[in-house]
Amino acid sequence: GNFGQAMAYACRKYSKPLIVVASVNANPFKIDRMRKLGAEVILTGDDFDAAKLVAKEEAKKNGFRFVEDSSDVETAIGAGTIGLELLRYPEKLDTVLVPLGNGALINGIGKAFKENSAGTNIIGVQASGAPAMIESWQQKRMVSHSSIQTIADGIGVRIPVPIALEEMNEIMDNGILVNDETIIKAMKLIHRTLGLVTEPSGAAAIAALIQHGHLFKNKVVAVILCGSNITDEQFQNWLIN
Repeated sequence: GNFGQAMAYACRKYSKPLIVVASVNANPFKIDRMRKLGAEVILTGDDFDAAKLVAKEEAKKNGFRFVEDSSDVETAIGAGTIGLELLRYPEKLDTVLVPLGNGALINGIGKAFKENSAGTNIIGVQASGAPAMIESWQQKRMVSHSSIQTIADGIGVRIPVPIALEEMNEIMDNGILVNDETIIKAMKLIHRTLGLVTEPSGAAAIAALIQHGHLFKNKVVAVILCGSNITDEQFQNWLIN
């Protein structure tokens, strides 16, 4: 969803046609935003990993370029600019908490830190109902799941991207899992104290602070908030009720 919107924005700016293949269960708010930005959106499969397989087949069949978040190096480079901004913080950061999806975000941010502040720990955060990336990183092999169970669809990876895992071996220092209940608590906390609306994936790093706060006592911690795509119904269910 977030990646699809970014691609749609860039393609519209440079007058390039774009087809986004998304899951039938994708956030309708994200689908609407992609279409308004000019993308043709095809809905197929129960999750984005299933949709990705269809996208690969369609691209091969039609001779289109297939662009995959975390596989194409440009996406990690773009994320790396966040790391460069954080490095300008006046205090040395002990830890950076990053929502972990396909890996582009953490690899880009982490690369900037490993080259300029090697002592900063880069920690990926996933939902406990979709732990494939952290499990793969821990076991040094591809671990996939037949399904996921989390409200954090933006980081709901079922089948890891191999090249992203290779990069993570050099970048990520630890991985943390958070449950959906704590993610909702984090979304409410962010909304109440900062006045910001975040989607579940975007609030995952704050959820890590709530659920595993003892790990970060007396440390200077940076947290990445990313994504604010929720429907009116989700807003009522997660932030108001």
